[in-house]
Amino acid sequence: MYEQKEAEPASDFLAEDKFACEAGIELIKAENGIARVSMKIEEKHKNSHGTVHGGVDQCRAAIDFAGSDFRLLSVSRPGFLGTPLESGKSLDEQADLFAAVLDELGIDKVAVFSISAGGLAAYTFAARHPDRIWALITADSISGYYDLPETAGPVAQIIFLSDPGQKLLQKMTKAKPDSFIKEIFRSEAYYTKEQMKKHLDFVLNDPYAHEFVTAFMNTMYPYKPRKAGTMNDVDISRTIRHLPVEKIKCPTLVVHGTHDADVKFYDGVYAYEHIKNAERIWVEEGSHLCFWINPKSKEVQKYALDFLKRNIPK
Repeated sequence: MYEQKEAEPASDFLAEDKFACEAGIELIKAENGIARVSMKIEEKHKNSHGTVHGGVDQCRAAIDFAGSDFRLLSVSRPGFLGTPLESGKSLDEQADLFAAVLDELGIDKVAVFSISAGGLAAYTFAARHPDRIWALITADSISGYYDLPETAGPVAQIIFLSDPGQKLLQKMTKAKPDSFIKEIFRSEAYYTKEQMKKHLDFVLNDPYAHEFVTAFMNTMYPYKPRKAGTMNDVDISRTIRHLPVEKIKCPTLVVHGTHDADVKFYDGVYAYEHIKNAERIWVEEGSHLCFWINPKSKEVQKYALDFLKRNIPK
């Protein structure tokens, strides 16, 4: 491992966070169009693959499947962890900020992977900076208007969008993993009782799926340093009808679960139908996290890796 750029910690939280300090990249400051970053990457990888989601820890959990083949570049978007919301409140500002990060790191082009609300920034970046992206993969990502889903009632919001709720979930993960996973599916999937049982059994008995759920859960706490970014995403997505995905020119793979109760299936369909020559994978009975916790996840991830490899710039 080597450190390419060095900067002061963005906050006390990040300074004490082992994952953020040792495994990813953190945007420190952005002033006058110049981005200052702290980054550690593996020298052996030749190709860059970035991810757009919330915090750097969530990003790394999301794209760990590509770690053996690509150099992974993870960022905390504005309002998440140590990246100030003021550095990029609008989608255009966030896209420009990502381009500034690439400039600072001396990276010409990247492939981008997004999940969920990360689609807001990923689609915008691909449309606004076509010369900086060589491929795009979106997994259950927002492509237009979004509001908190009807499955996210008051109880679910308290659990998933507060520090006390996150603490409770962490305890539940260790003491009653089946209850925790069931709660995820209740808020993230449209399942019948039979489908719920089938997918619950799968996650509990598949080591990779179970490990991912636990790792992803750990990236949601504490919630406070992620709240500004989360609320900003909601504010933005309530004001748009569709993102300008028709402007995207790079090779694009759209992955979406047919039973996603969070970011609805039509978000994936719209993106696929409006991006020229896009490829798609519709995951049957796929929840919002179907890229990682579905019986077809390994197959989908293999296709995604093959998609990246055949689109690497010559």
